[in-house]
Amino acid sequence: METSKAAFAKRLREAMRKAGYEPRPAVLEREFNQRYWGKAVTLHGVRRWLLGETVPAQDKLLALAQWLGVEPQTLRYGDAVPKAVRDRRKRWDEGIGYQEREIFELFLKLPVPQRKLAREVIVALAKANGVLPLSVAN
Repeated sequence: METSKAAFAKRLREAMRKAGYEPRPAVLEREFNQRYWGKAVTLHGVRRWLLGETVPAQDKLLALAQWLGVEPQTLRYGDAVPKAVRDRRKRWDEGIGYQEREIFELFLKLPVPQRKLAREVIVALAKANGVLPLSVAN
């Protein structure tokens, strides 16, 4: 099984190729340091990124993503997480009509104690109909 560091390294090398750069440490060091305003990274440091030994800190990851023209979260984590979020949002958007949206808006305007009561009623109805997800059961 591929580790997250190895998977990151693979995505970094692929992003470099797609951007027209050879995925070599010397190229990465030169191009990255020309674009990054923080402390310069060493040849050894970028080699470790390319080999999957380490993952850059968030500020460096953002600089890499901007340079290579990819989403930072996709570079770091791949497409699985953003795709799961998009799929869930799509399911939410397609499954809710205007009446449900109005109810949610009203719910959000309620004071916290009344929201809690409304939630308890909804959970009880869901339990009675056998549609309660495990994350809500407690």
